[in-house]
Amino acid sequence: MSQEFDQCWQGRIDSEDGDQGLRCHQVVRPFDASSQPGVTLVGLASDLGVQYNQGRPGAKQGPMAIRKAMASMAWHSDKPLHDAGDIVVAAESNLDALAQGQQQYAQQVAQILTQQQFVIGLGGGHEIGWASYQGCRQYLDDQHHTSAKVGILNFDAHFDLRKPAPGAHWAGSSGTPFYQVSQDCAQRGLAFKYACLGISEAANTQALFNFAQQKNVSYVLDVNCSPEANQALINDFLADIDYLYVTICLDVLPAATAPGVSAPSALGLPLIQMLAALKDIQQQCQQHNVRWLMADIAELNPDFDIDQRTAKVAARLVYELIKIQNNRGIPE
Repeated sequence: MSQEFDQCWQGRIDSEDGDQGLRCHQVVRPFDASSQPGVTLVGLASDLGVQYNQGRPGAKQGPMAIRKAMASMAWHSDKPLHDAGDIVVAAESNLDALAQGQQQYAQQVAQILTQQQFVIGLGGGHEIGWASYQGCRQYLDDQHHTSAKVGILNFDAHFDLRKPAPGAHWAGSSGTPFYQVSQDCAQRGLAFKYACLGISEAANTQALFNFAQQKNVSYVLDVNCSPEANQALINDFLADIDYLYVTICLDVLPAATAPGVSAPSALGLPLIQMLAALKDIQQQCQQHNVRWLMADIAELNPDFDIDQRTAKVAARLVYELIKIQNNRGIPE
């Protein structure tokens, strides 16, 4: 961890400005048992989910690319920023290894949450979604909140509600995470609370729309996204949950904004709308007394990026999430 930490957290130093010239690489610290409440990054470096979903491999390098793009960003807070490193799934592994990696990541998320951190997961393919949910659920189970309603708000061109291949239900792929969550909720006797912003009609089959309707999934199509429509979905969704997990698949953004993804979008949700929605989520969480546990960012593929365009967008999203959390205070 130390060598990788030092390699990615390097950047410009403005020593002439003292503490007012600080950048992210100067304030981030490795996460450990003594870390004070703040924000903690943790990655799931995996390509297998994308490969099993017939996508373009390369997302395994996403977490490190995001950190490197963040390193020289200016720091405007006096609250801690930690990095817990990556859970790495070897590209030549099988579904058993992916399931093990997802479980290790989930355990790490649960542990970080117990230390009063806001968690930001770094992908990797969107198989991080199933792992992040398991981490939130494990944390709540450990806190004896087994019946708590966990809502998942997904910024994505895809529902990611595909059924796993036969015999692969324990790990799935980057296209199956929220189907897996729906099955887990059914086993627990809990309602499946899931909503999406930016869904592409062209990228989802009728079977997926039918399943979303059966499961009462609320969504806004990319062609219908607007500040008003996004805000209405967020407000209605947060009114009926206890805890929130937000997940961002970078393929929801226009291809010109995010070319370095597994499946670039022909239309996409404008980045400025996403940033506004994230701020609205924070405000609505406060109004509805919902605790926002974590967020993650998936599908950055540096192999297909242009001028680090997508990595910089992902880093800016992490930056904005940190800013939102620091402005609202540390979770209780």
